[in-house]
Amino acid sequence: MSRFLPDRFTMMLVATVILASLLPISGEPAYYFGIATKFAIALLFFLHGARLARDVVIAGILHWRLHLAILLVTFGLFPLIGVGLGYIPESILPAPLYMGVLFLCVLPSTVQSSIAFTSMAGGNVPAAICAASASNIFGMVLTPLLVGLLFTVGGHGGGFSLDAFGQIFLQLLLPFILGQALQPWIGDWIRARKTLLAPVDRGSILMVVYLAFSQAVIEGIWQEFTVRDIGVVVGINIVLLALILCITMFGSRLLGFKKEDEITITFCGSKKSLASGVPMAGAIFAGQSIGAIVLPIMLFHQIQLMACAVIAQRYANKAKAVEHAKSAELLAAHETKTALQ
Repeated sequence: MSRFLPDRFTMMLVATVILASLLPISGEPAYYFGIATKFAIALLFFLHGARLARDVVIAGILHWRLHLAILLVTFGLFPLIGVGLGYIPESILPAPLYMGVLFLCVLPSTVQSSIAFTSMAGGNVPAAICAASASNIFGMVLTPLLVGLLFTVGGHGGGFSLDAFGQIFLQLLLPFILGQALQPWIGDWIRARKTLLAPVDRGSILMVVYLAFSQAVIEGIWQEFTVRDIGVVVGINIVLLALILCITMFGSRLLGFKKEDEITITFCGSKKSLASGVPMAGAIFAGQSIGAIVLPIMLFHQIQLMACAVIAQRYANKAKAVEHAKSAELLAAHETKTALQ
């Protein structure tokens, strides 16, 4: 039953939202806390760049069909479905929450969980490392561009601007490039201290969430949305994830990918990154209230973890059953051969 329970980080996110609801930060403390948050996010993306080994990038480029399939799902299919969800009446899905769902659809894939579930299920782990990493690299450019296109065309406001791109470059892309440039000298040291650096990953996200929800609470987010509204978002997230999982799983089979690659496409193509999404929301929608925008991402995060944990275990059990059947078949053939001799 543990796979259906919220993970520790999700519980920390919930606690952060509760803290922001009870004790929102504002005024001068919020200003300085915002500066500290920007530095934490820059450090986060610097570490992402420093962790990614060059040989992983080179090896991943060679499997271009798999990576193209994942990128098309992440930055093509997902956004198209997000646009389609815009036809849901505002009386059912309020516009601010729909903006959050649409923003969710243009985000890159996760890195850690995509790789972990691919490994658990017996998939192509090197390809998963490359695909998830490539998704985040491309996402730093494609996500703000897609926001500019879809949000402006849809008349939702908050579209892309040169100022937003400047924020993305200075806060996310430049630190990532610096980390990648220094990777040959510091990459091994950083990868060897993964547990020590984990607080930077989680801490920076929690800081953004606290700041975002503090502003949203002050502006009345909990008076604006009801429990029914949150339930609608949860339902949309479940349907969205189920649809993408089916498309990636069965579509990869129709395209002739091997089982290991099918697993990689399924897990890397269906994920959306909370770690990248929350900082990107703060940069792209700078000066705006982003509580309603990041809320769907936070809900989707836990839903995808629970669903993919079950699917990964089923893949693993099926692989064990196949391996056991092959072993039994070989043993039977050996015994038959021995008997005939």
